[in-house]
Amino acid sequence: MTGDTYKAGQVLLIDKPLHWTSFQVVNKLRWEIRQAFDIKKIKVGHAGTLDPLATGLLLICTGKMTKQIDGFQGQVKEYTGTITIGATTPSYDLETEIDGTFPTSHITADVIKSTTQQFIGEIMQQPPVFSALKKDGKRLYEYAREGKIVDIKRRTVTVSEFEITHIDGNDINFRVVCSKGTYIRSLAYDFGKALNSGAHLSALRRTKIGNFDVSEAISIEKFIGGLKSNAIN
Repeated sequence: MTGDTYKAGQVLLIDKPLHWTSFQVVNKLRWEIRQAFDIKKIKVGHAGTLDPLATGLLLICTGKMTKQIDGFQGQVKEYTGTITIGATTPSYDLETEIDGTFPTSHITADVIKSTTQQFIGEIMQQPPVFSALKKDGKRLYEYAREGKIVDIKRRTVTVSEFEITHIDGNDINFRVVCSKGTYIRSLAYDFGKALNSGAHLSALRRTKIGNFDVSEAISIEKFIGGLKSNAIN
């Protein structure tokens, strides 16, 4: 590919590594494309945020394809991951420390599997306080880190599939297919409550966005290596 190819518009399938923010991936790829082809300015954006503690498919759009971002964001998504029962955290994942522990001895594999049915279809969900959503022009996680309590409205999302793939003690491995705007962290938290216990998300990987599959995605390092090879040729 050439610099003009990226300006004309490309959709890049990137396998986001752990601890990177989606914004960091966008900035890194934009900088590398500019450097490789001596481009002063190019639009680069992502179609759907992944939390730093999540890995998997991140769609990166360049040039004129950035106009298609809203369309990509609206597509159905698939995730796999692990819900750990018996403990909660303020962020609903491992970004924050455990703030509560709960009994789990009453929870059987059959109960876990049957409880998933409560979360299939249209469900009401409250976004985590530690999220990038804005209220009055400020990110919710900024309020949370200041210890301020804000009113977050519940909203309707759709979960079309919620499958338990493996249970290992308090760790429940799952696969979820859901609509835009679904917070898997909130799903984990609510799932713990439905089990008359508590839970948090301990691992998450996005595997699909519409027809795009993470099996077709490449690492940031591999993308950069390909860029440099193209620039030399």
